[in-house]
Amino acid sequence: MEELEHSLFLVDLFNKIFGKPLAAVLGLAGLKVKDPAHLVPDYIVMVLFVVILLIVVFGLASRKLSLVPSKRQSVLEMIIQIFEGQIVDIIGEQGKKFLPLIATIGIFIFTCNMLGLVPGFMSPTSKLNVTLGCAMVVFIYYHWQGMKAQGVLKYLKQFMGPIPALAPLLIPIEIISHFSRPVSLSMRLFGNIFAEEMLIMIMASIIPFFLPLPFMAVAIFTAVIQSFVFVLLSCIYISGAIAGEEEH
Repeated sequence: MEELEHSLFLVDLFNKIFGKPLAAVLGLAGLKVKDPAHLVPDYIVMVLFVVILLIVVFGLASRKLSLVPSKRQSVLEMIIQIFEGQIVDIIGEQGKKFLPLIATIGIFIFTCNMLGLVPGFMSPTSKLNVTLGCAMVVFIYYHWQGMKAQGVLKYLKQFMGPIPALAPLLIPIEIISHFSRPVSLSMRLFGNIFAEEMLIMIMASIIPFFLPLPFMAVAIFTAVIQSFVFVLLSCIYISGAIAGEEEH
């Protein structure tokens, strides 16, 4: 597979500009960098690109909002309503306060998924480090919200189950169950996006122009579905964390 890999212009440019300064900073901390030209991995550069892109796009889209929405404002409101509807359906009206995190991570993952279809770019979510990072954000967030909603002791008490005598059995099961969630979230997203990128790359190496097109169409569908699944499970985890013991 090594021959299918290729350097990306944006990654090379980023390392050319920032590689040596970053290497110098790391040198001050006692870390020696052998090759500053390849210091920053491709997926980190792509993540930074997606973050900057979303900040610019949504920053411009949210300017000059009015009661009579323009086409730009209507699209922005439609995107927000999609996430808000999903949250309300699963968590309820009180779940609207989780909209900033859910919408942000959903839009971020969707953009990362789609980025690989643009020539000269790659999907950051085809790397396990990125998907695991997103999953850990959700993991930490829903535990924090659960403790905030119920109190630390009451939230942790749920791990013991309703019958104290079964606590020694249920506590390890609950711990394993919760730690399996970020593993499941990250591996599912990574596996699907990595597979589709590899498939498109192989097809493009055979016939560069027409053969990859059907697979790219499927990749768009996969990007939407995987973003939806990640958001859906995130809402379910938050809902379970903030629910009372009787709903746990």
